[in-house]
Amino acid sequence: MESIPQWRKFIAERQVKQSEAVVAAATTEGITEASADMKNIALFNPGDTVDVHYKVVEGDKERIQIYTGTVINIRGGGTDKTFTVRKISSGGVGVERIFFFSSPFVAKVEVKRESKVRRAKLFYLRNLRGKAARLKEKPTNR
Repeated sequence: MESIPQWRKFIAERQVKQSEAVVAAATTEGITEASADMKNIALFNPGDTVDVHYKVVEGDKERIQIYTGTVINIRGGGTDKTFTVRKISSGGVGVERIFFFSSPFVAKVEVKRESKVRRAKLFYLRNLRGKAARLKEKPTNR
């Protein structure tokens, strides 16, 4: 019978310990609270107009600020997943903000309007102004 190298035994034991730690962490309250927070984030795609309800802490007070704009980018995966929302503020200046899907400060995301786009990244909207920057609304079945 062949003997298993010591390094291979060590790696196997470490993988078992890591998987046990992941299972233990998944049953704790922290993970369940994080998954409960994810339920408030609606399913949306690039091109959709969304309202992002963002928690703002000022001193000892906390309020919710609504950021309305068009989703131009979704990237990453897991806890690193982000989406970029672009809005045109007063004076015609474009403002972009990046939000984490897993952020505890994102209270809720509401989809206001779904648009039909043929790209995953809508960075070309940065160069368009006025009516040229409009997106076609996605047809809905009624």
